[in-house]
Amino acid sequence: MNASPELSFEDMLRIRLEVLRREHRDLDEAIAAIEAGGRGDQLMLRRLKKQKLALKDQIVKIEDQLIPDIIA
Repeated sequence: MNASPELSFEDMLRIRLEVLRREHRDLDEAIAAIEAGGRGDQLMLRRLKKQKLALKDQIVKIEDQLIPDIIA
């Protein structure tokens, strides 16, 4: 059992990716709940949507790092 207790860079990226996906999903649910309520705070709704978009950008960036470029 010579396994290193340290995570590889790729493992850290995968963990971070999962955390970001969870946060993105949670924001999506929060936005849906506010919109379903009808009279939600529009400023808060815009901020949540902006935050969700920023998370999506981070997710795509990490996915690009994890998926190697394949030149056909």
